[in-house]
Amino acid sequence: MMINKIFNRWKRFMLFLKMALFADGKKKAEYLKKIRYFGEQGENVYWQPSKLPPEPELIKLGDNVVIASEVLFITHDVIHYMAKHLERGNYQLNLGAIEVGNNIFIGSRTLILPNVKIASNIIIGAGSIVSQDLRESGVYVGSPAKKIGEFDDFIKKRRVENLDKRNKEKRYKQVWEEFYSTRLL
Repeated sequence: MMINKIFNRWKRFMLFLKMALFADGKKKAEYLKKIRYFGEQGENVYWQPSKLPPEPELIKLGDNVVIASEVLFITHDVIHYMAKHLERGNYQLNLGAIEVGNNIFIGSRTLILPNVKIASNIIIGAGSIVSQDLRESGVYVGSPAKKIGEFDDFIKKRRVENLDKRNKEKRYKQVWEEFYSTRLL
């Protein structure tokens, strides 16, 4: 039993190191799919977080899913650990599954809590907390995440006719110019 624990921790540590070597979220996701890390993982997944969830078998990711940096998938709590020290007895670890549909964007620092199903065609804004099912297509933000707009409207607003192919330096310069032009000093 103890050797199994040590081996599993070593495996997890090595996976963490390997993930740190991938700068690109697409390559991270491809590797996670190759080793079958999640319960299920669809096509065209982008995984930017550096942290990996401890019970990946309880997470299913659909097709065309983009997960930004520092997103956390919480599949359990550890209240049982505290409870067992209050009084004698056994307390069960509370586990929950998470299912993510197709065509999903999850913004940075979002928390996805246990027993949540996210339907398809959803954008979740940065810093949101998803504590219950998101059942219909749309744009969600906040704590708890609430629908504030339509998925298709958001996608239409972001569509461009011609891609900006200038180098980063020129693009960044324009962004700063626009930033300062809209502010009163």
